[in-house]
Amino acid sequence: MNISARTEYQEIEYAKEAKIAMEAARTVDSEVIARLPPGSRVSMVAHGASLWASTARLDVGSGGTRKTYFLKTSFGALGRDMTASEFRCMTRLRAVAPDLVPEAIACGTYAETPDAHFLLCEFRRMTGEVPAAAVLAEKIAELHRRSNNGGSNRFGSDVPTFHGNVRVDHGWSDSWEEYFSRTTRALLEREIEVQGPNGEIRSMIAPFFEKVILRLLRPLETGGRSIRPTLIHGDLWHGNAETDAETGQPIIFDAASFYAHNECKTLRPPEVVFGFAEQFLIRIELRDKEADTRARVDELGVWRQPWNKIGAAYRKEYHKHFPKSRPEEDCDDRQALYAVRVNILDSILYKDDPSYREMLIAGMRELVDKYPGGFEEWENYQWKAKTHV
Repeated sequence: MNISARTEYQEIEYAKEAKIAMEAARTVDSEVIARLPPGSRVSMVAHGASLWASTARLDVGSGGTRKTYFLKTSFGALGRDMTASEFRCMTRLRAVAPDLVPEAIACGTYAETPDAHFLLCEFRRMTGEVPAAAVLAEKIAELHRRSNNGGSNRFGSDVPTFHGNVRVDHGWSDSWEEYFSRTTRALLEREIEVQGPNGEIRSMIAPFFEKVILRLLRPLETGGRSIRPTLIHGDLWHGNAETDAETGQPIIFDAASFYAHNECKTLRPPEVVFGFAEQFLIRIELRDKEADTRARVDELGVWRQPWNKIGAAYRKEYHKHFPKSRPEEDCDDRQALYAVRVNILDSILYKDDPSYREMLIAGMRELVDKYPGGFEEWENYQWKAKTHV
């Protein structure tokens, strides 16, 4: 079966699975009830929206008290893996920042519909507004400062995460450069498989991985400099951050967390990203008016994407609380590099929309043209600068 035929088959199967998941989500399964307080009286209403799952609010009465929960239902092996991943990612984040992250209570498989799977969380009533830049950026910086990988200095995760329904297998690496290069290469190979060959991308693969990545990431961990693995949300766009209606404080959810360089999630303003970003913004704004529920990926790299309302103002506020990594002058281009990874994932996820591959090519081209000499050229410049002091 060729790639296009296989993809079409997968889409048909996913449509069937989504329909069954919707049917399963119309009643409260006994496995879900088992995770609620004993003797609970439960009512369920549809709540929220998702391209990859059915979502609902559970109103639960028990012992004279009432409590509300959020239930997400997915189907098949993919749905099982997605709900399990989100449960583990949200649990890890909440352990570090309990006031910022809703509690993930349980995940599992329905008894009455064995191929349907669920994620049960506490319900937080939200205002529908993106948190103010100063407040959210300070909270994210605090999350990054407080997180640690159990004393380990490894980057990555033992939990696969998902960009929409695109699986990302992280694994572990002892350096950020090795992690980023290894996983980004695997994702780009998948993008080419899904989208088909592209001569311009092929011509840039060698300089991108052998020159650009080494030039921008190796200085972080050489010459007496170092960075610490930080637990990041992993998908922090404006659709995954809201304001709690009761407390007025930020809430983040739908995590795809792993241990990374904290800047892997900060943005440059869109006008700096690409010379023709305005063209993309117009297309994206039109699409978002039709469907603002699309999933997005990657904190300070995602904060530089032109479609993200969490942008330049948030980045500026963030660095008031978490300084830029050294060398500071590379920070903007590091974020450009991280945004290329986001564009790779978006090109896989939205394979029928050519603008995502165009953004990927533009991002790669910008960096490849800027850094033809790679790390060696930068290192030689640093040596000459020191010897002439």
